[in-house]
Amino acid sequence: MNAPERRGILLDQHPLWLDALESALGPTGVRVVGKTTSPAVAAELVTRHRAEILVADVIEEGEEMGTLSSIRLVRECLPDTKIVILTGLDDPRLVKAAFKAGADAYVLKRAAPDDLALAIRQSFEHSVYLALRNGRRGEAPVADPAPAAEPRGVHLTKRQLEILTLIAEGHSNAEVARMLWLAEQTVKFHLSNVYRKLGVANRTEASRWAQLHGLLPSSPRSTPAP
Repeated sequence: MNAPERRGILLDQHPLWLDALESALGPTGVRVVGKTTSPAVAAELVTRHRAEILVADVIEEGEEMGTLSSIRLVRECLPDTKIVILTGLDDPRLVKAAFKAGADAYVLKRAAPDDLALAIRQSFEHSVYLALRNGRRGEAPVADPAPAAEPRGVHLTKRQLEILTLIAEGHSNAEVARMLWLAEQTVKFHLSNVYRKLGVANRTEASRWAQLHGLLPSSPRSTPAP
């Protein structure tokens, strides 16, 4: 059975990209009902059409409303609308700001086409999705003569992201369990899945991954417990 068609709004500063993106979204079950180069207009279109999804490039704040302000407005008016950031800007601070504003997924324009389709699907499954560059985990980038790896998706559930953030801030499993009203064994279960998805071996490497990908301040409040 085919997935239900969903109404979508597209926001990008380049009109030609809007047309190409509309074609690319066909197989995802998204029917584009509005396209614009203006973040303010995008928020108005989402509200007018009660769109289920907004796919938006990051347009910087200026005299008029920027993309992040537009996202916050959409979140206030239609909290169930899914928001996928599709941008060429690979800035950890922007990734963090986008999720803080209310984005459900963050995809780089140089990612593989399947990444965008997966990001849209994951956003409707209540996961957090990052289509970022592949790289070494738990260490600073180093020179590598081999060609850069293709981008890969890392999708964490909101609970997993919440636990990862607390762990990276230095809280023990027992403290996280108390803070989230969970059993400590449940925290351990979520962490094991986080380690597997990130390709890391322990909480220190997971914390470093979170910092490198802009999900945390540059330095956590305390050193993660062993």
